[in-house]
Amino acid sequence: MIDHLDGAVIPTGFDVPVEPLRRSAHFTGEPGCIAEARAFTSLFLEQLRNEWCATIGKRTDGAALLVVSELVTNADRHSNGPYILELEGTDEAITVAVYDSSGTLPRIYPRDPERIGCHGLEIVQALARDILVERVPVGKCVRAVLSFEAG
Repeated sequence: MIDHLDGAVIPTGFDVPVEPLRRSAHFTGEPGCIAEARAFTSLFLEQLRNEWCATIGKRTDGAALLVVSELVTNADRHSNGPYILELEGTDEAITVAVYDSSGTLPRIYPRDPERIGCHGLEIVQALARDILVERVPVGKCVRAVLSFEAG
C-alpha cells in the first residue's frame, strides 16, 4: 500500500504478498466428525471475512459447507483410518482438501436421478471451479476450489 501525503508518495511496507489463510483439522471417523468438519469450516469462513475482508455470499457459504460435507463423508465411508481436512483461502476463493488412507480414487458417475447414492463427487463438481484427485504416500487427496461470489 502507498500513502499519498501532500503529493509525495510514501511506501508503507505493506506491499508484500500475503500468504493465504490455512487451517487443518484431523478427524478419527467417530460419530459427529462430519458436523465438526462443517463447524470448523464455518469458523474458517468467518475468519476469512474478518482477516481477508472476503465477500462470501450465503450461496457460496452454503456451497463450501456442502463440499466439505461431501468430501469428508466420502473419506469417512471409504477410508480405513483417520482423515484430514485442510482449508486454504483468500479474498477470492477457498480450497477444500481432504486426505484419507484409501488409495482408491473416487469416480464421477454419469448423471442418473434414479441412482441411489454415489452423487457426492457429482455435487462437488457442480459447485467447484476445479477438482483435483491425487494419490499421496498414505492414500489420496481430493481437492476442490470454490470461487467467492457476492450475494
